[in-house]
Amino acid sequence: MNQAIRNTWVIAIAMFALVLGAVTYVQFFAADELKANAWNNRQLYKQFGSDRGSILVDGKQIAFSEPSNDQFNYQRVYDPGGLYAHLTGYFSLVYGATALEDVMGEELSGEASELFIDRAMAMLSGNQPRGYSVGLTIDPELQKIAHDVLGNHSGAVVVMDPENGDILAMASTPTYDPNKLAGHNTSEVVENYEQITSASKNPLYNRAIEGDLYAPGSVFKIIDTVAALESDEYSPDSTLQNPQQIDFGGYSLPNYAQGGCAAQSEASFAFALQQSCNTPFANIALELGGERIQAEAQEFGFGQKLSIPLRVTPSVFPDDLEGAALAQSAIGQRDVRTTPLQIAMMSAAIANDGTIMKPQLVDTVRSPDLEPVSSPEPQTFSTPTSPEIANQVTEWMVGVVDEGIGSSAAIPGVEVAGKTGTAELAVPGQNNSWFTGFAPADDPQAVVSIVVSDVDVQTGGQIVGPGAKRLLEAVLNQ
Repeated sequence: MNQAIRNTWVIAIAMFALVLGAVTYVQFFAADELKANAWNNRQLYKQFGSDRGSILVDGKQIAFSEPSNDQFNYQRVYDPGGLYAHLTGYFSLVYGATALEDVMGEELSGEASELFIDRAMAMLSGNQPRGYSVGLTIDPELQKIAHDVLGNHSGAVVVMDPENGDILAMASTPTYDPNKLAGHNTSEVVENYEQITSASKNPLYNRAIEGDLYAPGSVFKIIDTVAALESDEYSPDSTLQNPQQIDFGGYSLPNYAQGGCAAQSEASFAFALQQSCNTPFANIALELGGERIQAEAQEFGFGQKLSIPLRVTPSVFPDDLEGAALAQSAIGQRDVRTTPLQIAMMSAAIANDGTIMKPQLVDTVRSPDLEPVSSPEPQTFSTPTSPEIANQVTEWMVGVVDEGIGSSAAIPGVEVAGKTGTAELAVPGQNNSWFTGFAPADDPQAVVSIVVSDVDVQTGGQIVGPGAKRLLEAVLNQ
């Protein structure tokens, strides 16, 4: 009998300890994780009842909360609807939070751990805690131009300050209106979401940093060039073999047909970049080997995790390449995939004497009375090459715009360094069309990277080069 009682007590104590442990875990250890979960609708309902902080561009609210006169107290508003949608994201009762509304959610709600004292003071004084504002590095004029440049085409634009990593513009098309997902009528929100996501090219993707990524085409030749100059095999004066094609059994890699590559069977680096010849860079990769090209790509950021603080999908340069696969990959085709931000970082390394500064989208977090609370300091991301090699590549990139196929980006009286790219897609005649570059070449003020997808060569060329020119002129005229 006593043994039975003891067993019952042991079981009761064990169950009590288990329940106590579970409660302790949820209340103390998992609380922050559960509160931060974008799908925690209970937390969202609580936050809709508070004065969430604003997201600011040049002091103007692009996302803010206004009284709603309903059970939720506040309505989130985005203005203008689509211009900043991929930066702000949305704050939805139904679908949670995305983009900055997600990753800066604790600051916007006033619940970040470093804001504990402010929250406590507000509660003690009987005031309702208010969210903090997040100011962005974005230049509103450049953001508007970036969207105008893309027009109705699918693509993305990134403009960066290479000296400190500030992102001055980040546009992605097609876009959407986050106001349609932030409403309090859940049936309308669901209907709007289904309409947005059923579009042929999902507008919710920020194509500058995520999604299916892009084949980079010939802009990748900048990395090939750096890899060659970093090795002991090549110098700036090297003569490169420039055959009209390279044969690999049943496959032939042709030279670029749109430039003047056929004029020379042997080429300098300057000529090969100016005309975007394929075979010299394929031969460089075959001689150096896939490991060296991949290692150089990683130095520039391929395969590396990054948050700006938006989460960036890592770019991809495959492992264990040789033969035709390596030759194709060296010219930015086959399974090489990248983001426009990664290509902007690549150009920023050349513009900034071989050093990439960590890209940054947030400038300042401010308290409800607009006092600065925090401001990220510029950080070095990597140093993939030396100032000497960066300056040499800059000189050749100037030649691409002055004497080569990048002439549509030329600005009178200003040296523009640039590189074009065309990546063939599965549908014949359809391509990714690229331009990346910076100006002035001797004192870069901004890096611009543009991609439009699913266009023919002529259409792409009419968008990316002139678009880069327009953006760089806007920077230089400020």
